Amino acid sequence: MEVLLVVIEELVMSELAEKWPRSDGGFGQIEQVVNSQQRQQQQRFQTQCQIQNLNALEPQRRIESEAGVTEFWDQNEEQLQCANVAVFRHTIQSRGLLVPSYNSAPELIYVVQGKFDTRAFNIITMGIHGAVFPGCPETFQEESRSQSQSWSWFSRSGRSQQSGEQHQKVRHIREGDVIALPAGVAHWIYNNGQSKLVLVALADVGNSENQLDQYFRKFVLGGSPQQEIQGGGQSRSRSRSQSESESRSSRRGRQVQESNNILSAFDEEMLAQSFNIDTQLVKRLQREEKQRGIIVKVKEDLQVLSPQRQEQEEEQEYSDNGLEETFCTMTLKHNINDPSRADVYNPHGGRVTSINAFNLPILRYLQLSAEKGVLYRNAILAPHWNLNAHSVVYVIRGNGRVQIVSENGESVFDEEIREGQLVVVPQNYAVVKRASSEGFEWVSFKTNGLAKISQLAGRVSVFRGLPLDVIANSFDISREDAWRLKESRSEMTIFGPGSRSQRESQSEREREREREERQRQ
Repeated sequence: MEVLLVVIEELVMSELAEKWPRSDGGFGQIEQVVNSQQRQQQQRFQTQCQIQNLNALEPQRRIESEAGVTEFWDQNEEQLQCANVAVFRHTIQSRGLLVPSYNSAPELIYVVQGKFDTRAFNIITMGIHGAVFPGCPETFQEESRSQSQSWSWFSRSGRSQQSGEQHQKVRHIREGDVIALPAGVAHWIYNNGQSKLVLVALADVGNSENQLDQYFRKFVLGGSPQQEIQGGGQSRSRSRSQSESESRSSRRGRQVQESNNILSAFDEEMLAQSFNIDTQLVKRLQREEKQRGIIVKVKEDLQVLSPQRQEQEEEQEYSDNGLEETFCTMTLKHNINDPSRADVYNPHGGRVTSINAFNLPILRYLQLSAEKGVLYRNAILAPHWNLNAHSVVYVIRGNGRVQIVSENGESVFDEEIREGQLVVVPQNYAVVKRASSEGFEWVSFKTNGLAKISQLAGRVSVFRGLPLDVIANSFDISREDAWRLKESRSEMTIFGPGSRSQRESQSEREREREREERQRQ
């Protein structure tokens, strides 16, 4: 609800600011107070980033469920501790359901594998995602008048109840989608395709919305989650309070299980009264006969209300008029795999597509953003640094060489990184990427809703903005060399593979011309 209050405050203040300018000294001061409160809410937990060496990381814990696998990277790794994030990956089999759960921290999910399949004008998607926002209405509804399409059940009193199905909005997801989830919002994902649905996710445990501790925690509403799932894949020792709680449960005659959902520990009669159901059903909710994990197999096709045509599913582009988007109708996903949406494109080098608080406004409150990069064979992404965010780079396909340099001018990472691995680029550390002959694709999660970079090379580099004499004296080089350093690269951000030979040929011609001039003298 804290996010809801922030949204309402900002929407109201933006409308008031348009009607009453700041010159009157009234609403301008109120707006400054609101902005100050937002800045305080967006502060992150501060961590120590004394990194001497980085490594390409792979998942360290694999947890199998009935219809899929969940893999966790070790959150105790120094670089993940520096960025204050947790990273995990779900692989969901066909007709597998990731049961409803919520997290202690905001989360970004990237769909690594999953495509649309159009057959006879029907859309067969690779995934369906649902999120339940507290206090919001069920906007997907089925007519209750249709007896053939209605749902029937019996209440505890034995009286027959009948109503049409209704639930909050569901969204079709596909490869390249980024899904944003606030802390504490319950969500679920279903794979209705024929092949595996692969998702990689980042939880921002350093975000101020997480007020528990700096470890990722997942609260599971259904299924039979393993303890490693609930603790973010971490095997932490049990506290004294946990041991005492388990002892009290044992004394009450209740069996302490290793795999429990949220409902498991409540008193049966209390739950029965709360839901207005019988205790037999409560027992089934609390204790499953078999351990299925958090990704369960759906016996028949999952029945949900959903638009059938692609044009009904496509999200409209966002245009901010102050009150257009409310908390309940916020857009949660945006596709960054479509080449036509690229922010930077070089036909000889590749493309980069970013998503931030401008094109997915919910990221303004989550304080997260993402970037999808594609480098063609041997192409280079300009060396740069992140001004205001850590960057968690996950390799989607191919491989490439990545170099990262610290503030001491020391190389902390210089390795080939391949598909399925990740590396953290700490804030302000300089980084450069070069694709191998197989090409290089990655997604970067960034810990700021409006992450910015500053380039060392390229047409918009920092050196382009410096006077020639500043460059020449800083490096003790001639003005001619300073000019070449500043002006030789005409490409923006992505450099094609042919640039090196062209540059060497140009340098050779210049050296030959200098030799000829010296000979004439």
